Amino acid sequence: MTISLSGVHVAVDDVDAALAFYRDTLGMTVRNDVGNDYGRWVTLVTDTQPEIGIVLSPPHAGRSREDGDALAALLAKGSLGMVQIRCDDLDAMFDKIASAPGVEVLSEPTSQPWGVRDAAVRDPAGNMVRIEQA
Repeated sequence: MTISLSGVHVAVDDVDAALAFYRDTLGMTVRNDVGNDYGRWVTLVTDTQPEIGIVLSPPHAGRSREDGDALAALLAKGSLGMVQIRCDDLDAMFDKIASAPGVEVLSEPTSQPWGVRDAAVRDPAGNMVRIEQA
């Protein structure tokens, strides 16, 4: 039996702002943009790993009012999990990301004691995104 990662869900308070960040700034490609009675979600992929999607959706999409409110509160505090990505030119990617609208820089490119060189930002929704040099 084999197992592989197929997708990661990222809660966002503004799908269009998040889409601009992940698509236009990071260079991901939209695979699906779906809206229905439960809300809207957008699935993005990279050219190098098209089998793994990042799904952007608002806290209330497909959830009860109570659960959506709880998730929205955690999102507003920046308390949800992070997204980790890898690129081949961290400095160029960081320069592009740092100048994008709605992005908060948490740490500039740095060599970490655990062996990677990375940087950290918050996307327009407040989710931490760590970018490491491949």
